[in-house]
Amino acid sequence: MNPAPGQPQDGTSTPSTGSVAVATGWMHTARFLTTAPKLEFLPTVEVPEIAFVGRSNAGKSTCINTLTQQKRLAFASKTPGRTQSINLFALGKQGVTDAILADLPGYGYAAVPKQDKLRWQQVMANYLVTRENLKAVVLMCDPRHGVTELDEILLEVIRPRVEQGLKFLMLLTKADKLNRSEQAKALSIARLQAGGGEVKLFSALKKQGVEETSLLLWQWAHPTTE
Repeated sequence: MNPAPGQPQDGTSTPSTGSVAVATGWMHTARFLTTAPKLEFLPTVEVPEIAFVGRSNAGKSTCINTLTQQKRLAFASKTPGRTQSINLFALGKQGVTDAILADLPGYGYAAVPKQDKLRWQQVMANYLVTRENLKAVVLMCDPRHGVTELDEILLEVIRPRVEQGLKFLMLLTKADKLNRSEQAKALSIARLQAGGGEVKLFSALKKQGVEETSLLLWQWAHPTTE
């Protein structure tokens, strides 16, 4: 997939300053809503929900904290794979919730007992398939390791919903670890694997992709205002 006209080769876009300010300001309103160890504990809500998923150590918590400009909104456990709950964060100005971020636990960490892995994989699959207000999924991938077998399983789970209109974004985290040619190669490979979804480079350290990702999520959560 070639970049659209006016879109740089590195996977970023060139949004207007005003719209970026609105989007980044909106992301900064994120606040803790609830945590749920099982699907039945999730509240029923009408607003759009955006789920963040990815392997342990893919930089998911750091990504959420960077996008929301908050240091400890998403808790990064010192023991990867330890947290086994879905954490919800409300978004919206003046305390009015107009969207929700869902932080799903990282998967694939070797030290987690197999029984716990299987249980959580089932919970996550059920969430991705059945959550009615789920409007978008953001998958974190470390481009140095590429899309793993577990990532591919997740992609297969959500593929039917993506074909029905679910938005999908693959964020290549820790992009600062790659040089420009490696970034370009990682983007090309990821676009083939994303099944028509969006792909962007992201670096919390360099703030690469932060504005573009914030704007995309804002647009997905507010389609009627576009």
